[in-house]
Amino acid sequence: MTISIPKETTAGETRVALVPEHAARLGKLGARVLVECGAGLASGHGDDAYTAAGATVDSRSAVLAAGDFILTVRGLGAQDEVRRGTLLAGFLDPFAAVENIRRLAAVGVTALSLEMLPRSTRAQKMDALSSQASLAGYVAVILAAEHSRRIFPMMMTPAGTLLPSHVFIIGAGVAGLQAIATAKRLGAKVEAYDTRAVVEEQVRSLGARFVTIDLGGDGGQTKEGYAKALTPEQTGRQREGMKKACAAADVVITTAQVFGRRAPVLVTAEMLAAMKPGSVVVDLAASGGGNVEGVEPGAIIQRGGVTIIGLTNLPGRVPFHASQMFSSNLCALLEEFWDKESRRFVLKPDDDILKSCLVTHDGRIVNEKIAAT
Repeated sequence: MTISIPKETTAGETRVALVPEHAARLGKLGARVLVECGAGLASGHGDDAYTAAGATVDSRSAVLAAGDFILTVRGLGAQDEVRRGTLLAGFLDPFAAVENIRRLAAVGVTALSLEMLPRSTRAQKMDALSSQASLAGYVAVILAAEHSRRIFPMMMTPAGTLLPSHVFIIGAGVAGLQAIATAKRLGAKVEAYDTRAVVEEQVRSLGARFVTIDLGGDGGQTKEGYAKALTPEQTGRQREGMKKACAAADVVITTAQVFGRRAPVLVTAEMLAAMKPGSVVVDLAASGGGNVEGVEPGAIIQRGGVTIIGLTNLPGRVPFHASQMFSSNLCALLEEFWDKESRRFVLKPDDDILKSCLVTHDGRIVNEKIAAT
């Protein structure tokens, strides 16, 4: 089976779907690995490294034409031509890029959208969304430190004591927890909030204070501990509590993203107006509409003395390790369904993992929600 790795064509994308280390790993399984010339350069992986790992470096057209399974970070371009029956995996953004999904179905591509992998123990090693979110949380803190007018750690100097920066993180999922850990390592005073009280223990274990906001009733979580939509009254209580926390903070980082839907607005213009001049807000959900009212996706703006960072693709700012993690996730996916005798990836549409992320197959869109979009 031929595994093909084309160079990413999305503007600003610096990651590569497979690093040389994992190309060698797939080669040991019996796969033939083809890599487009220059595919890994932006992430720090030269063509020579792929050749040394046993892969073959060739032109884009040759790599796509020969691929039985094409591995990508952000899918293929509209002009790319592939054979009918080709397998494709990557972040395909199927709800926003519906026309692209329809095109893949029309040309007979079997597409796996990695955003839709289930959150299960078995699929954890394949969970590229979580691995990249972790890096996004790290980068968010580094960006905040770069744009802040204050240092993060406390310093005791002959010129006086410098107090630590106060960082408030909204959302304690994968990205939020990594942001907490990174800010603490930099010496900041950290607070975090999440509608799910069940995550308080995780927040405290990282050395941060959990901000409690009484939402009334059963709070903002289901019986299983997942976040749920708030009532208008609960939303009002939440915003009032967060307004106080934002006003006291030097840095606010928001991390709430909902796959397939617009990100919820958590930081309003009123909250921004209450923040101190020189404060920094980093919106990790900018590409999905933003958690911060008035954020500009892809830009850094100033509003009332507050810096609002809406840069997108934060994992792409640390492409070496982002590619390493993404590649590991893809490698795990292939190995899970690899048949050693035939030396091929075996598609099992009824398997829980593949059933969740399979979006096109046999010339049609097989995911009902996407098909109805």
